[in-house]
Amino acid sequence: MEIKNIFENVPEECKTEIFEILFEDKGFKLERIISEGQATPPGKWFNQDWDEWVVLLKGGAGILFEGDGAPIALKPGDYIHIPAHKKHRVEWTDPHEKTIWLAIHFKSGER
Repeated sequence: MEIKNIFENVPEECKTEIFEILFEDKGFKLERIISEGQATPPGKWFNQDWDEWVVLLKGGAGILFEGDGAPIALKPGDYIHIPAHKKHRVEWTDPHEKTIWLAIHFKSGER
């Protein structure tokens, strides 16, 4: 067994968002996401086939759901469940500090 740390091996600079799969199995994916000032490109919406449960571990971010007037601000410790096909986008991430997310992608009803 190898012990790893979610806060290790974070690059000095993040010119693009980093998506790192930590564990994957049938119907399940655990991912670390590192952001630093990135946002979803204008006009683009995520419309995923899988549910996503995400917790913000460090930094800050704003998520906008289609039909909402303003993004939801997330701070460390905040988590949210995003059902499959719920259109959403990341409006902003902290430009002065790394934002580290832990995301679980899963198919509802699969065990």
